[in-house]
Amino acid sequence: MNSGEDAIGRRIGAAIGGGFAATDDGGVSTGSPVLQTRGLARSFTQGSETIHVLRGVDLSIAPGEIVALLGPSGSGKSTMLQAIGLLEGGFEGSIRIAGEEAARLDARGRTAVRRDQLGFVYQFHHLLADFNAIENVILPQLVHGAERPAAEARATTLLTVLGLGHRLTHRPSQLSGGEQQRVAVARALANRPALILADEPTGNLDEHTADVVLAEFLRLVREEGSAALVATHNERLAKRMDRIVRLHEGQLQ
Repeated sequence: MNSGEDAIGRRIGAAIGGGFAATDDGGVSTGSPVLQTRGLARSFTQGSETIHVLRGVDLSIAPGEIVALLGPSGSGKSTMLQAIGLLEGGFEGSIRIAGEEAARLDARGRTAVRRDQLGFVYQFHHLLADFNAIENVILPQLVHGAERPAAEARATTLLTVLGLGHRLTHRPSQLSGGEQQRVAVARALANRPALILADEPTGNLDEHTADVVLAEFLRLVREEGSAALVATHNERLAKRMDRIVRLHEGQLQ
């Protein structure tokens, strides 16, 4: 390893901090849903008023299926993804991810499901500014327990497939919006998750760039064999996915 590679390794090691343990990959039984929610509900209290955002949402997603969650801004799409992603408490009902019932998990168990079974893509890329493109894709693999050479090879392959083979060492500030989002897609897929949760993944991009990034996202997700739930308010983009479910007044239609 040359001095540059050694320096990168030290920076990534410092970011991880040694606080994560490797775990075995969880499998999904053939034909069993990757995601299943039953009676998923969420409400908020503002003063004397109770606002019901989700009202008993039932949803199943099969392995490899890409589902569009369609609804206008403020309809509760992000709230639903936060629930399914085990990012926030206060929900009622059942959430099963790759056979794991979330209600039975403690904080460590929920963290393990997020790490081992889920990948996330947000409207804003949320890349680590001090790390370049390949490092941003390597890091979650090291957290997951991968060896550095395997993680680097996987990151290089994903980024190259996404057309960023010539931008591996560029930091987020040196990338365009479309390139930043491609790195975020590669990061989400790095650990071969069973389910990708994408919240308006092209919402910050112009129409042409959004079309290109979405096409690459869908192609790569299908090639990798992951399932995906993609929240969007764009009907045109939603029609490019396998199935559309509509969130209206807290329920799916």
